[in-house]
Amino acid sequence: MTNTSITTATVVAVLLADGWHRIVPGSFQVAPMSFGPGDPGVLAGPLTALLAVRQAATSRRHRRPSLAAAPAPEAA
Repeated sequence: MTNTSITTATVVAVLLADGWHRIVPGSFQVAPMSFGPGDPGVLAGPLTALLAVRQAATSRRHRRPSLAAAPAPEAA
């Protein structure tokens, strides 16, 4: 098995046993699990429950061109 670098800030979905789940971009973290006070909105589970992660494209060639960059239509 090889190690793969995953930039957690670019993760947009996770694959669990019941299918793909979209997440709030930037909310995915990998950290040790522990009991104690924390945010009520946090969902934690064993890393082995993740089958895959989907990352947002980081390359410029995969991004949709900005509409502002389109040339203005010629006046008639």
